[in-house]
Amino acid sequence: MNRTRLLCVIATVFWAAGAYGRQATPPPVELSEALRAHLKNDRFAIVTSVRGLPLGVRNSWQMLFGSTTLDIAEPGENFGINDLNGDSRLPPRRMVVAGCSTDHCLVYYERGGADHTWRVLLFHWRPDTTRIEWGGLAPRGLTSIDEVRKAVLGGEIKEPATRW
Repeated sequence: MNRTRLLCVIATVFWAAGAYGRQATPPPVELSEALRAHLKNDRFAIVTSVRGLPLGVRNSWQMLFGSTTLDIAEPGENFGINDLNGDSRLPPRRMVVAGCSTDHCLVYYERGGADHTWRVLLFHWRPDTTRIEWGGLAPRGLTSIDEVRKAVLGGEIKEPATRW
């Protein structure tokens, strides 16, 4: 019986290490001048649903979360806003607003929990490849993609969080 427990513990450690290894590298907080100029002139179409984002963006976002599902609520839906919520079935994040151009998607979302925060991510996407190009902690209360862009260009986005 002790041998079975030991094997279970070893299997759990290897599974956790594998899950940790699948997490994507956090995006840099520094926005290059070239990317800043491009973002300033980019035309973003509003995306009103997580499912409205390109598949590559959703997959990259899921990899950043290090989970087997995207695990994010739609705008306006309930999510795990704090640790006292009591319903662990709710996703820990909620998309607030997003917009996509011909080659970039800008996504603003909130993460619940004890450290309830807002974050922004910029994805460079094409049908054949997608990558997270930039991101960080954002001010609370942004309600439109234009406000998100203004915060990004105005230097209001801070260092990346440790948990996305």
